[in-house]
Amino acid sequence: MTKTILMATTAILLSAGAGLAQTPPPAPGPTADSAGQGILVFTPDFFADQRPNTALDMVSRVPGFSVVDGDGSRGFEGSVGNVLVNGARPASKNDTGSAVLSRTLAGQVERIELIRGGAPGIDMQGFAVVVNVITRTESSRQSILTLEAALFDGGQDLYGGSYQFTAKDGDTTWGVTLSDGRSMSDANGVGPVIRRDANGVIIRQEDYYNDQYGGGSGIRGNYATPLLGGKIDLTARYGVNDYHSIDLQTAPTVRRENLYDNDGSSGEFGAVYTRPLSARLNLETRFIHQFESFEGVSTSRTRIGGIDSPEQRFVGEGDASETILRGTLRFERSTALTFESGGEMAYNMLDTRQAFTVGGVAVPLPSASVMVEELRGEVFGKSTWRVRPDLTLEAGLRLEGSTITQSGDAEQEKSFFFAKPRLQATWTPRPNNQLRFRFERELGQLDFGDFAASSDLTDENVLGGNADLEPEQRWITELTYERRFWEDGIISIGVRHDEIVDAIDVIPLDMGLSAVGNIGDGTLDQLVVNILVPMDRVGFTGGRLGFRNTWNHTEVTDPTTGEIRPISQIRPSQPAFTIAQDITSWKLQWGGAYLASLQQVGYGPDQTSGFRGADYFEVWAEYKPTPTLSLRAQLNIWDDFEVERTVYADRTPARPIAYVENRYIDPRTFVSLRLKKTF
Repeated sequence: MTKTILMATTAILLSAGAGLAQTPPPAPGPTADSAGQGILVFTPDFFADQRPNTALDMVSRVPGFSVVDGDGSRGFEGSVGNVLVNGARPASKNDTGSAVLSRTLAGQVERIELIRGGAPGIDMQGFAVVVNVITRTESSRQSILTLEAALFDGGQDLYGGSYQFTAKDGDTTWGVTLSDGRSMSDANGVGPVIRRDANGVIIRQEDYYNDQYGGGSGIRGNYATPLLGGKIDLTARYGVNDYHSIDLQTAPTVRRENLYDNDGSSGEFGAVYTRPLSARLNLETRFIHQFESFEGVSTSRTRIGGIDSPEQRFVGEGDASETILRGTLRFERSTALTFESGGEMAYNMLDTRQAFTVGGVAVPLPSASVMVEELRGEVFGKSTWRVRPDLTLEAGLRLEGSTITQSGDAEQEKSFFFAKPRLQATWTPRPNNQLRFRFERELGQLDFGDFAASSDLTDENVLGGNADLEPEQRWITELTYERRFWEDGIISIGVRHDEIVDAIDVIPLDMGLSAVGNIGDGTLDQLVVNILVPMDRVGFTGGRLGFRNTWNHTEVTDPTTGEIRPISQIRPSQPAFTIAQDITSWKLQWGGAYLASLQQVGYGPDQTSGFRGADYFEVWAEYKPTPTLSLRAQLNIWDDFEVERTVYADRTPARPIAYVENRYIDPRTFVSLRLKKTF
């Protein structure tokens, strides 16, 4: 079936469903907390038309909120997500908020609080908006079985699933999760690859094929119970994973093959103990240990006219771990004023070994075998003050000191100290209108992998390690206006300016190599717009139209040319238009999204590479014949995706162009299927 037929058939089915929909009674809207508009409360009645199976289904429908699970960077502060359950985050960074919500049945949810700009007793962790899911306390047993498939037109089909069991007996809960996940790329496809010289003359034209796929299996256990006047939360996980990719270029007498295979294992243990020390003083102690082992092999082989070129082979393996101990004291001076203080100690380690050969001959690499260790400590204090019902202030200061030690091919030790102040103000001058202001100094967490060598043989690029890498710092000023209307409609506009110190990008090294490094100061200017409009009032019953986009403008000085350019890998814009509808009488929901364009560019000493995409379509439908069963199908179509590399002849400031290479990829259409049963 062609893409045109698939799109037309889907459009006809969904249009028919929209036309036959019956008009349901209006759903109850959110209510504001008694002290003002800082907290909006959503009860289960608000989500009744969507027939949610899990708490994640409910949170995903909270207007103006998107789940963020955190970036998994080192440490706890600032690396976790924007979801709380009963006022607390999960015991482990990798047991994300969305994972906890996905194994919590919708019937277990008492209410959902949308906290905007801070509230007494709530740890916002740097987010302007978080949700707090309050669950019921009655005893229960529940299981969730999920089966998934991703079927590609001409590519590798992928299958996965999970089984989640959770039991609750009063304040004690326990559970287990068995999962077999999948990972994939929506940019897999075929097309021509054309290389042109500086004058635009074609010097190479070949057919291109790529495919990427992988997955992972794991087991997780959770246990929580009252202990010694408080509560302890425990979680543990172990899993294995793999990932594979192939890039192939062919012509009648040419074959260029690039393969990558990665295998690894990982695990973690997390514990959180919370205890009230008095009526207004609470203690939280958190311990996290996580570890992983990995091994990856990249190979590049070329045959032209029956003659093989020397094989390029990059091999990397290693072990990594992180251990965190954190304590927090929260003092509730009154219902309007809360103080919080504490400290965190962390030890991080990466021990990695790489080797690069061409035709079996070793090629020396800077920092090929490196062990990187960091010992970091932080103390912090902050306060949330509701000055009056319509105004909340949050102020805090974190003091961080760390020592990073490298051994192996690079012997070095560096120590750092940073003060990180934060101020946030939330003003609700009128009901459903809110202004949020934030001023903060953020410290980027270093990726230990950047201290060691790496490769991208598909783009003929080998990166050396950088022993002199230092954390990136940002002074952030941000202002957001939010207007809510028609119960679940929202318009949000935010502007942000970052002054960046020691921006991280790509720097030149000797021997024609490059590395991730600090390239000086830079700036980011950002505009964020999010619009969601309920359409019941114009006759589109149960329908919603949405638009969201983030415009980014960045500037930094290129270390090779000395010219001002954007910062690598930051997308200047990615507008998304969405439509969705609840057809209550059919027990059906459907929706779609359209990405008009997207672009991302990386800048290196020897080449500039990036991609451009446009006209990305996604349409889905979910049928829930009973409250415990859901069937979901999703179709993704993307007809315009281009990867471009501009390779330079030398590293002089003028950088004459050696050639420009374009891959015009027609990404594969794919269908995602999901069956979810709760019992």
